[in-house]
Amino acid sequence: MKSRSASRRKVPASPPRGLEGELDASGLRFTLLCSRWNPTITDRLLASALEALRRHGARETDLRVVKVPGAFELPGAARMAMAADRSDALIALGAIIRGETNHHEILGHAVASALANLSAETGRPIGFGLLTCDTIEQARERIGKGADAAEAAIEMANLSRRRGTR
Repeated sequence: MKSRSASRRKVPASPPRGLEGELDASGLRFTLLCSRWNPTITDRLLASALEALRRHGARETDLRVVKVPGAFELPGAARMAMAADRSDALIALGAIIRGETNHHEILGHAVASALANLSAETGRPIGFGLLTCDTIEQARERIGKGADAAEAAIEMANLSRRRGTR
């Protein structure tokens, strides 16, 4: 005797409907927050992020750069930017290089956690471009993180618009 489920005709499973952002910055507004500490690295992170935004269709008039003293100030500046403008996404850029103490670890965790919490709390995407490296050489090798953070912000801003959350 066949079980009821075995006698049913098998229907091919279709993949669940997916939703994701796209890499099109056209019509999106971005605020880039960039730390001035370690400028040989952060200036290049900023250049990398700006180049990625332009490559994906962002207009100069839709880009705003805010410089802050160091990485610690990035979350506070992000909150101020969110209150002051209607950017579709923010991009936080900074570089923390290991010193003689474990200060870099504490600072990196605090900044990352604060930015993640702020994004989750507000629903506003924040591209994360904070380097935490042992050496300046490692930081130089990771300059492309600026572009990565910008592209993540583009995708999340588009996803947010599609979902109707912005």
